[in-house]
Amino acid sequence: MLNLPHLRSDDIIALPICCLRAEEWGAFEAELAPRHRAFAKATAFLPKAGNVAFLPAEDGHIDRILFGLGDGADLFLAGKLPSLLPPGRYRLEPRPLLDLSAAALAWALGRYRFSRYRKVAPEGPILVGPDGVDNAEIGRVAEAVAFGRDLVNTPSNDLGPDEIEAAARTLALRYDADVSVTEGDALARDFPLVHAVGAASPRTPRLIDLTWGDLDAPKVTLVGKGVVFDTGGLDIKPSSGMLLMKKDMGGSAAALAAASMVMGAGLNLRLRLIIPAVENAIAGNAFRPGDVFRSRAGLTVEIGNTDAEGRLILADALALADEEKPDLLIDFATLTGAARVALGPDLPAFFTEDDELALAVSAAGKAAFDPVWRLPLHAPYASLLDSKVADLNNVSGGPFAGAITAALFLRRFAPNTRAHVHFDLYGWNPSTKPARPEGGEVQTARLAYSLLKTRYPAR
Repeated sequence: MLNLPHLRSDDIIALPICCLRAEEWGAFEAELAPRHRAFAKATAFLPKAGNVAFLPAEDGHIDRILFGLGDGADLFLAGKLPSLLPPGRYRLEPRPLLDLSAAALAWALGRYRFSRYRKVAPEGPILVGPDGVDNAEIGRVAEAVAFGRDLVNTPSNDLGPDEIEAAARTLALRYDADVSVTEGDALARDFPLVHAVGAASPRTPRLIDLTWGDLDAPKVTLVGKGVVFDTGGLDIKPSSGMLLMKKDMGGSAAALAAASMVMGAGLNLRLRLIIPAVENAIAGNAFRPGDVFRSRAGLTVEIGNTDAEGRLILADALALADEEKPDLLIDFATLTGAARVALGPDLPAFFTEDDELALAVSAAGKAAFDPVWRLPLHAPYASLLDSKVADLNNVSGGPFAGAITAALFLRRFAPNTRAHVHFDLYGWNPSTKPARPEGGEVQTARLAYSLLKTRYPAR
């Protein structure tokens, strides 16, 4: 899946790769060996974004590789290299304008392949860990991302609530965390919305609760939407709308990936990870439009649409999280098409009432090259969720502000926690980009880790 050996560049023979910005080319070209300069000129190489040149040695073998970074804005452009190079071992040459850590992480993320169901190409190029870089950190992050991507990419016949629980238990075993699981009659009693959404599936719904770290440390809680497949329920989706619904547990995958990074780095916090895991299926006992349920928080919810199930299971999970008033609460969810219409698949929306926290989230996204965009929790829109028979409806019933009304719905269930960030993400790369292969993606997981690492560094 990935291989980032912890080696110094002088421990092994490895071909050097020189990553160049466009602004460096004039001075750099003048310093090249004559044969290399002649080859670059003959092949019309310029360091435009993604361009590559294989400079020949005197014996005809490759002597050095040039890779164009363009204007340098895409810090993860080096993630293209694994798909451009033949098998072998390579090292990145240090350059004044090159972020070696970002380039090495991009390489590791770009090497990911989902190989559960078919053979993949033989082992590709391997990067020798750069000197002066925390290669252990890069390895942990890349491994956590691959772990989450594998979950999203796995089809629903092989990934249900059982498998989400198994993934959480795998992390718990590795990092000495505790896991408790609520299902059956206890789920119906304590988490009625989770139970209602998952009741029609033969795969038992559940709420997974993982805890790790010093009890006296700051409390950080991650909540991930774990809908392993979404038919839409009785408000059934069209067939085209179901094609990617295996990724509707992408929020839980992002939360699991972020938790893996946090525990692997030993951050100074008390981590709690809550995942409501369900399948939104159709059967005689499926929940119906017009049904009313009392949530864990005590609020009654009228079901306006069974295809707005994610916010229902998150409501009970957030109510549980809110009971202990964590210092920071983050939820991850593939929640609304409206967020995709507004911002596209690559830019998750986020919501928070805390302006200072919003600035920190945006900064962490830029630092981790895991971008997001803040949308407003516009309070007057809360009236769109009014119900004539219950405390609120799970949908607004209209075409406007779908991502905002979903976020406002969730805020009703965590009233005691001001430092609450809600991520509305897509969880999928529609096409391959540098460091982002087509398929499942744990958007905002690296952002969350960057934010937490800054706030609660390891002791």
